[in-house]
Amino acid sequence: MASIAPLKQVFSRSTGATARRGFATTTRLDASYGFIGLGQMGYPMASNLRSKISSSDKMYIHDVNPAVTEQFAKEIGNVEIAQSVRDVAEKSETILTVLPEPHHVQNVFQQMLRPDATLAEAPNNHERLFIDCSTIDPKSSAGVANAVHSSGQGRFVDAPMSGGVVGARAGTLTFMLGASEELVERTTEVLKMMGKRTIHLGPQTSGLKGKLANNYLLALNNIATAEAMNMGVKWGLDPKTLADMINTATGKCWPSEINNPVPGVSENAPAGRDYKGGFGTRLMLKDLKLALQAGAESNIVPHLGAHAQDIYSAVVVDPACKDRDFSVVYRYIGGKE
Repeated sequence: MASIAPLKQVFSRSTGATARRGFATTTRLDASYGFIGLGQMGYPMASNLRSKISSSDKMYIHDVNPAVTEQFAKEIGNVEIAQSVRDVAEKSETILTVLPEPHHVQNVFQQMLRPDATLAEAPNNHERLFIDCSTIDPKSSAGVANAVHSSGQGRFVDAPMSGGVVGARAGTLTFMLGASEELVERTTEVLKMMGKRTIHLGPQTSGLKGKLANNYLLALNNIATAEAMNMGVKWGLDPKTLADMINTATGKCWPSEINNPVPGVSENAPAGRDYKGGFGTRLMLKDLKLALQAGAESNIVPHLGAHAQDIYSAVVVDPACKDRDFSVVYRYIGGKE
């Protein structure tokens, strides 16, 4: 995988008029979309996007796993498999990325942007819009945004989402948007084809800050729900009745209502499938670490976060719990299944 260092060279490139292209406006013809990252979230998001855009609009897809792109093309259809992320950037005026880690985002954008001097005009002479739906740290995202803007090849916004795989499939995701005011309308038009709600939280990086605050709370709520349900069950309470009570009282939260960790309590929750599918423990640990890292950079000391990190760190290496939905914390603490 390419190193991050070359990306920094893009940061210092001139932003003069000679470097800029793709800013002219014309009568809109067929649109073109690029989608990079067809994982558990990206695949259903891209599927919803393809179903909502015009059949005459172009859509280019790319993933590090060629089998996934082949499957998508066969299952969904009306897409073109791009041979590289650079190919996606060349052919698309709106590019969405859904990637796992900060270094993945950095490397993908490095490959898309360099060499910037030879990147072709955006289709229809429209300004390229890069929408990154990955959950990464604000500092890394700001660096990538700098690279995009200083290259003159388009505009960048961060738009992480909430709602999990279920929301991605149903098209009910909530997107947290970090963007300048003039980009909100265009970005929202794209995101509403994959989600139910878009919340503009402020300038670039604001979406990620909101997402990390949300997932920090989710990580703690999940542990607390697992412990509360474990208490009730071991006290002899019926788990479904207990959950019904909690969800009409002050303890109600997403882990108690939608993703309850006790098997059989919440319909379609991963707990009923041996905790398979859903939001993986490794991803939750990653988001928690990102939240703690961003907090430390702002001199914030989250008192519960360090202990939660210890719990998730133990869960991801436990043979009975690793590679499962993060609600498997219930199993880790000895909950009755």
